[in-house]
Amino acid sequence: MLSRYRMQRGLPAAQLPQGIRQDTRKHTRHILRPEAEFVREFFADPSDAVWRQSMDRYRAELERRFAQDRGPFDALADLARRENVFIGCSCPTRLVPDVRKCHTWTALEFMHEKYPNLEVRMPEVETPGDPGRPRRNPMEK
Repeated sequence: MLSRYRMQRGLPAAQLPQGIRQDTRKHTRHILRPEAEFVREFFADPSDAVWRQSMDRYRAELERRFAQDRGPFDALADLARRENVFIGCSCPTRLVPDVRKCHTWTALEFMHEKYPNLEVRMPEVETPGDPGRPRRNPMEK
């Protein structure tokens, strides 16, 4: 299974997801990391328009990496078929409180599209206007 989690300093291990946790933030070498430029641009202007532009570019970068060498993507998918794998980021934040505006959301969608038989679990989000009521996972059938 592949999902995401919010990385937080000092969090007790008991509160972390059980499985393999991988840091996918911009400063890592992870195959799903966003380019630092995308992150800087978005945090400078977290509007919907800038978000869409940033994610279009991020998607294109994932497609380029996949076309260039799909091996690391295959390895991640294979690992997630055997173990629970959680890709991590610091989002959501005060500046960007919606987890759907985290690169990990787009990365999970990408992995689901490339590996349709892989179990991908999207994070639950609150329904606008109804806090506390989670929205259905769009990857579930």
